[in-house]
Amino acid sequence: SNNQHRQIQRPTQQSKPNGFAHRNKPPIPPSGKSPKKTPPFHATIPPASNTRFPQMANLIFALAAYLIGSISFAVVVSKAMNLPDPHTYGSGNPGATNVLRSGNKKAAVLTLIGDALKGWLAVWLAERFGPAYGLDDTGIAMVAVAVFLGHLFPVFFRFAGGKGVATAAGILFAIDPLLGAGTLATWLIMAFFFRYSSLAALVSAVFAPFFYVLMQGVDVIAGAVFAISVLLVVRHRQNIGKLLAGKESRIGEKKKVPGA
Repeated sequence: SNNQHRQIQRPTQQSKPNGFAHRNKPPIPPSGKSPKKTPPFHATIPPASNTRFPQMANLIFALAAYLIGSISFAVVVSKAMNLPDPHTYGSGNPGATNVLRSGNKKAAVLTLIGDALKGWLAVWLAERFGPAYGLDDTGIAMVAVAVFLGHLFPVFFRFAGGKGVATAAGILFAIDPLLGAGTLATWLIMAFFFRYSSLAALVSAVFAPFFYVLMQGVDVIAGAVFAISVLLVVRHRQNIGKLLAGKESRIGEKKKVPGA
């Protein structure tokens, strides 16, 4: 009969697809309203409820980030290109700006890229693979600070590291590309008009935490950005004194390089 036919068809109409595909379908936004914006990657990290030792995961990733940060590309590139150790000339800082004082622009560019890339890589790896091991936002913040500390105090080079400008830029780009772009634009503007790398770095360090808070709000990642900015300013304390005394070297200015 027709009633029996309806009773047979009713379960078929209400049946759900096998597996969990129906749970993963995105909700259809109400008419007239745009879908919500996708948050930055670190904001989508689920809580570490599926692991027994989330704190241990945070520590392991932070340690790995510190070791990555401890690779001093200024020293590595200088040795590979038969240049003097950057600790022995100019400001004595193993960074791209000081390597540029050797007169070798290629070495300076390679140092800049290497230092920035290691900061970006450490944070990106943590964001990409960390959640599977229980890494949370606190772990991402720890990784960001750890790779920066590795650059400042590298275990492979007797803890005599650089000032962290390029590495900080790489970290910021990994956290949020817009944050990195805004901070980089600040550095470029200051460097173009004033020709002081240290001044550009200091101004960028001051603005970076404000940029992050304006875009993402106050969270543990904002605390990491603030900590990195403070460390960067502290590492430039001698440059601050030279700037005030009018003795700071300008970008591209050469100093005597032993053996060059």
